[in-house]
Parts: sequence; C-alpha cells; structure tokens
Amino acid sequence: MTFQAIAFDAYGTLFDVYSIGSLAEKLFPSKGEALATLWRNKQIEYTRLRTMCSMYKPFWEVTQDALIFSCNQLGLHLDFESQNALMGQYAKLQAFPENLDVLKLLQKMDLKLAILSNGNPPMLETAVNAAGMQGIFSHLLSVDSVKKYKTAPEAYQLGPDMFSLPAKKILFVSSNAWDVCGATWFGYTTFWVNRAGAPIEELGVKPDAEGKTLQDLLAYVKKSIADSNSSSH
Repeated sequence: MTFQAIAFDAYGTLFDVYSIGSLAEKLFPSKGEALATLWRNKQIEYTRLRTMCSMYKPFWEVTQDALIFSCNQLGLHLDFESQNALMGQYAKLQAFPENLDVLKLLQKMDLKLAILSNGNPPMLETAVNAAGMQGIFSHLLSVDSVKKYKTAPEAYQLGPDMFSLPAKKILFVSSNAWDVCGATWFGYTTFWVNRAGAPIEELGVKPDAEGKTLQDLLAYVKKSIADSNSSSH
C-alpha cells in the first residue's frame, strides 16, 4: 500500500471549530456566526505571522489573542466571564458526528494513527478526551515542539520523524485546503476533507484524494488497501 500511517489535522478536521458559534450566539445575539468565522480566520492569520517572523507563541494564547481582536473588530464587549466561557468551549470542541466510528475502523486496519496539529499538547489532550478518542492515536504531535506553525516544513517533518517513514508513506488528512496544499508540497500523500464543497486553493497543487466526510476517507483507505492487495498477487 502507498501509505502505512495516517496523520490527522485536529482543528476543523476532527473537531468542529465552528461548533462554538452556538455559544457565541448566546453571548452575542445575532453576532455568533460572524464571531466564530472571524475568530478562526484571525487565529490562522496570527499563526502565519508569528511563524514568518519567528515570534512563536503557544496556540492556546494565539487563539485567545484572536478572540480578543475579533470581539474588538465586531464591537463586542468581551468580559472576563464570556472570554472564559468561549475559551473553555474551544478546549472541548465537538467532534464531527461520524469521526469516532471511522477512527475506530481505521484503527482496526493495522494503520498507525496520529494527530499532527498546531494545537499545544494540553489542548490536544483535552480535545481528544472530550471527544472520547482516548487510545485511538499512537501520537499527538504538536508544532509546539518545533515552535513553528503549519505550513512550515519543520511542522510537517514531525510525522516522518515520529513514524520513521518517508512522508509519501503517510496519509495526511485535513479539512483545511491551505494545510492540504502545504502537506502535499512537503511530500505527504494527502486527503482533503472538503466538508463545505469549497474550491481548491489556486496554488498549483492538489491533494491526492478528496471527500466530504471521514466516511469518504474510509472508502479511500479501503480502496487503497484493496488495490495494493490485488497488485501484489
């Protein structure tokens, strides 16, 4: 088979970053969706700026900074209680509904599974535990160990280093098109979980495969195994 391990992005791929919108809506009526969207965009923008300028700060703090900016931008009064509530919700984001079952099935296929994320280790552990995913991943790889965010090559190198495999032998799964492009450039076999039916980024690179949910990923993995088995006989 072309790949022997799977590395998952966490935020947006396993955990729904926009599920926080309902709490945001309760705190800021009619502004919840706008806040969730701006918060996410600013969070990613800050990771890029900090990596480009070698000014690393843990993802939890970057996420908090992005929340404060977003509320200021939207003219929302973010008091201490609201900030704590939103950050607390971010720590235990909802997983997408099909994810846990699919991950358990992939685990039974003798594939090594890991998370490779911008999230710092305590964030990842909390999110995995809240989603009932304990024991599924052999490793929770955090860019915190290299102090650079994806799409820095040093961040993607965590996968090959941990699995002792070339990048092409690892299937990298993300719902973020920019992340899939970065991982493809790096050399991973890639799968884009395109839940929103978005267009691919105009970067001159495409993922190896694409689907709408992790169910489509499961089908792709099963087909890859079947193709590999038939070609070896």
